[in-house]
Amino acid sequence: MAETETQEKETQIPTNLRLLLILEEVARRGVSVKPSDLIEALGLAKPTIHRLLQTAEAEGFLQRDLDGRSYGPGHRLRLLSVNTMSSEHLRTARLAILRSVAETVGETCNLAIPDREGMIYLDRVETKWPLRIQLPVGTQVPFHCTASGKMYLSTLRQRKLDGFLSAGHLQPQTERSLTDPKALRSEIRRISENSYSTDDEEFMTGMTALAVPVQDGQGRLVGTLSVHAPTQRHDVNSLMSFLGILQKGAKQLSALLSQ
Repeated sequence: MAETETQEKETQIPTNLRLLLILEEVARRGVSVKPSDLIEALGLAKPTIHRLLQTAEAEGFLQRDLDGRSYGPGHRLRLLSVNTMSSEHLRTARLAILRSVAETVGETCNLAIPDREGMIYLDRVETKWPLRIQLPVGTQVPFHCTASGKMYLSTLRQRKLDGFLSAGHLQPQTERSLTDPKALRSEIRRISENSYSTDDEEFMTGMTALAVPVQDGQGRLVGTLSVHAPTQRHDVNSLMSFLGILQKGAKQLSALLSQ
């Protein structure tokens, strides 16, 4: 873009809107973004982009990727996203969908979203059975040994997945946890092909789970809808009978995000 054209476009964007547009673009892309990408997308001058990125990084809204040149959501932007999704109107509608799914399957259902260190339970509807697994809203669980976490891993770009598998985070939670990168990569490939994920006592002994993706309007994973149950009532095979119900609920949740 020519310098004159860039200057003209920059003057058309109000000063107090520029940082918001940068945050919006980073969130929209869903991957780490380089300053040159933002210059091209927004038409702002290079000094302006760098100054605003420095401000956003210093305040915790953005953070640099491992390459030191690109930026992704920081803790304050992720918290903003969670708080937005937890607003009363959206949460009431989400819980109605979750409650319908939970009542149909007769087991606890969760809506989880990815954070940097694991999946966080955003919403939850408990089963009416007295025997239940206690994982309250706000609980963070690992990526590599949970149905929701493995579902998320299956959507990562190859470079990000390689980085995760080589980072040494595959600590066993039970004797069934997949801690071998090669075995976990194979499992993730299967999940990507089938668009559902299971947990066969990998996170907690005596608990099984099934998860499906909740996607935004661009087909990107924004969360997971899952059901989990004690092994006294369901093994992984019997949970699979709920797959269609979960997929229907996930589509309803995805539609809610687009409203």
